[in-house]
Amino acid sequence: MASTIKTVTDETGTYIPATQRPDGTWRKARRVKDGYVPQEEVPVFETKGKKWMNSRPTLPPGLHIDPTPTAQQQTKNLSKSAKKNEKRRQKRQDKSVSDKSGDGSGKDDVSETTDTLSGLSLSAGQKEQTGGRVATAPPDKRAKTLRKKLRQIDDLQAKIDSKEIEEPTHDQLEKLSKRADVEAELDKLIAEFGV
Repeated sequence: MASTIKTVTDETGTYIPATQRPDGTWRKARRVKDGYVPQEEVPVFETKGKKWMNSRPTLPPGLHIDPTPTAQQQTKNLSKSAKKNEKRRQKRQDKSVSDKSGDGSGKDDVSETTDTLSGLSLSAGQKEQTGGRVATAPPDKRAKTLRKKLRQIDDLQAKIDSKEIEEPTHDQLEKLSKRADVEAELDKLIAEFGV
């Protein structure tokens, strides 16, 4: 409550006059002693130790704080997540500046990666990168995956033939075009491992 309590003094003594509550009822007038200080205005108690700690200077003698904070001081006041975000933002800015002024190596990296990926084929002994170690997919698992792909291709072809799908998307057409590769790989697995 921010309201201050007013006391009234007359020939009968000092008292707090009657006041009306928000619901419409009335509080009775209360007698108080001379020198009464309302509870809201009583200062918070401080121990001697707390008073001494508050009176001490925060800096060593001779050292003063610069009123204009530097960038480093501003980052000290930030939370952990705000500091991380600031670092990320700075890295992005540095990267965009190097891409603009650099040799445009970002586009070369993308084209190299695309060329590498297009050169890969689905083979029986395909090696997959898993968590830093190289593992080969077992032939029976690979055959199961290939059979599943063939079923999906057959289902897609049936939907196209029955006009359930009127215009196949680019991805669907690409899937249909890979049927021969999948069948060849499955035949190779069956011939080699008999799965």
